[in-house]
Amino acid sequence: MAKIGINALVLRQTPESKYSHFDGSFEELSKLVEECFWAAAPGYRDGVVLVPLPPERFFSGVVELTPDTPLKAEFSARRKGEDPYTSVVALGGEKLPAKVVEVVCYRRGVLLEEGPNAASTEAEWEIVSLNARATEGPEPLTPVAMARNFLGLAGGTKADYSAEEFARAIMYWSKRAMRG
Repeated sequence: MAKIGINALVLRQTPESKYSHFDGSFEELSKLVEECFWAAAPGYRDGVVLVPLPPERFFSGVVELTPDTPLKAEFSARRKGEDPYTSVVALGGEKLPAKVVEVVCYRRGVLLEEGPNAASTEAEWEIVSLNARATEGPEPLTPVAMARNFLGLAGGTKADYSAEEFARAIMYWSKRAMRG
């Protein structure tokens, strides 16, 4: 069984944060990932894997909106070189229970490519992110992200979407927001 450590990056994924989180200790999470590591799928490169976990006790960073949910709008760019846009986050509300969970693990050698302090433990693998979503299938991208991709704008990856895909994304995100 692979020994799984907790990377400092994942420590920000708490119930109070805007990120998805696990309702348990990081030690429990590490043991759960160790038990399910056999089902790991390759990630975006060698040395990165996605470990599927049962969704119980996980929550996405998405909040179902109500008329009482406080919202905050910001007009900013995600990073330098990109155009600013309006984004809205929920300042309150309950994160939705996860229906699908993938834990991103990096092999120690891949982490060390980023620098000597990128690895937080001596374990062969470290958990760097909990990706929990509130949908069975893929969660729709935000309409702004889809438009950025569709138009090939800075920060986007060129992609084509149907009118129905745009409409479904608009409807999905008109009733939900990321926790801010």
